[in-house]
Amino acid sequence: MVQVERTVTVRTPVELVAAYLADFAHTEDWDPGTVTCTRTDAGPLEVGAQWHNVSEFRGKKTALDYRLTRRDSGRVTFVGENKTATSTDDFTLTSGPDGTEVRYQATIVFHGLAKLASPLLKREFERLGDEVVPELTRALGKLG
Repeated sequence: MVQVERTVTVRTPVELVAAYLADFAHTEDWDPGTVTCTRTDAGPLEVGAQWHNVSEFRGKKTALDYRLTRRDSGRVTFVGENKTATSTDDFTLTSGPDGTEVRYQATIVFHGLAKLASPLLKREFERLGDEVVPELTRALGKLG
């Protein structure tokens, strides 16, 4: 398992941040690893909504199918799966005097032989986490 956590603070109201993050297709705007992310079902953005995400990692493209598993004013969570890994993207939102604090936690659990690579990939996922910070800050800052 690899876990990466980052926190950003933006002046955008928590309601706008929560609404934006609830559409996982927006990862194209703030996640440097995401190549495409498309909604695969229709209807409101509520628990159960689904997306197909293609990311590039270490020069290779990988696809995961994500679903929204939690959505409320203070938390938005997605779980993505393929045969190699299960990825959880969890956003905790806190409204404060300086705006909205967003704690982003990504957890990747590898399956089968891929588990052996977990310790070796930690550094690469940390680097990706560092790259997310300015992009997520920029994307959320444009909302308010």
